[in-house]
Amino acid sequence: MPISDGNSSAGVVEVYSSAGENREKIIIDTDPGIDDTVAILMAFQTPHLEILGLTTIFGNVTTENATRNALLLCEVAGRPDVPVAEGSPEALKRGKPRIADFVHGADGLGNLNVPPPKSKKIEKSASDFLVDKVSEFPGEVSILALGPLTNLALAVKKDSSFASKVKRIVILGGAFFALGNVNPAAEANIYGDPEAADIVFTSGANIDVVGIDITTQLKMTDADLDGLRQSNGRHARFICDAFKFYRDWHVKSDGVYGIFLHDPVSFVALVRPDLFTFRKGVVRVETQGICTGHTLMDQGLKRWNTSNPWTGYSPVSVAWTVNVDEILSYIKNLLMKP
Repeated sequence: MPISDGNSSAGVVEVYSSAGENREKIIIDTDPGIDDTVAILMAFQTPHLEILGLTTIFGNVTTENATRNALLLCEVAGRPDVPVAEGSPEALKRGKPRIADFVHGADGLGNLNVPPPKSKKIEKSASDFLVDKVSEFPGEVSILALGPLTNLALAVKKDSSFASKVKRIVILGGAFFALGNVNPAAEANIYGDPEAADIVFTSGANIDVVGIDITTQLKMTDADLDGLRQSNGRHARFICDAFKFYRDWHVKSDGVYGIFLHDPVSFVALVRPDLFTFRKGVVRVETQGICTGHTLMDQGLKRWNTSNPWTGYSPVSVAWTVNVDEILSYIKNLLMKP
């Protein structure tokens, strides 16, 4: 299976998965969460990826429950050997986090009440695990960040060279040119720790950001979900059982008969960025007032007469357009894979 080199204009570069060589090393920073669950299982179904570990964070569930679910998903995928490192229980400056159990259920898996995992988290913290792995494989590790960015911000603060050594960070976050999903100004992951997000966005790392203005263009309809349930997909029944709670919330909240694919779309941005276009610009995050968590990008359309809070920082790549049909097909085909 091909994997892009991260430059959407450069086509696709093939990477072979034989004998474990030349596989893309990734760490998934996650708060599973139903759509996180789908993205994680998709990653385990992708042979050209070498998953070095999962790091956990609050958001859809508490950090403790995120760790439980991450361990469980490694077992579901048949990979209990993959290390899971627990992250921060709260934001850098915000105290007790907002938990979206009304979206994902009390257990984060649509209230499936799955038995607890047999495997255990590692002793190392998420931020230490991130620093150590990126240092062990400088320039080789990509990070898929699916929740608030607290763990990554702590890694940046612990190791000043972290941003330069990580290969690429793909972030689900922000509401560029769209309303937020927490309030009109902010998307949930960025709102969960706006200070951390601003640290990461201004760190100088090679970053691709996929906002909900992109992810809400893609949804699985009720007909798609029926087709998935009837398929021979390896994890189709488990996923569809979890989806029921998530789908019912979409109907009540958004009037959408189906589900948005926030995290799976962000996973596709990691492995197939050629299905997106990106624009570069400095992104800052508001950390106070009614627009806390708002992401604002300087598109470089104006030469400023004086410096401002965007001046002097490295640009990041913000997803601008998306090939809806190709990505939906990619996701459905992977989920239906036996």
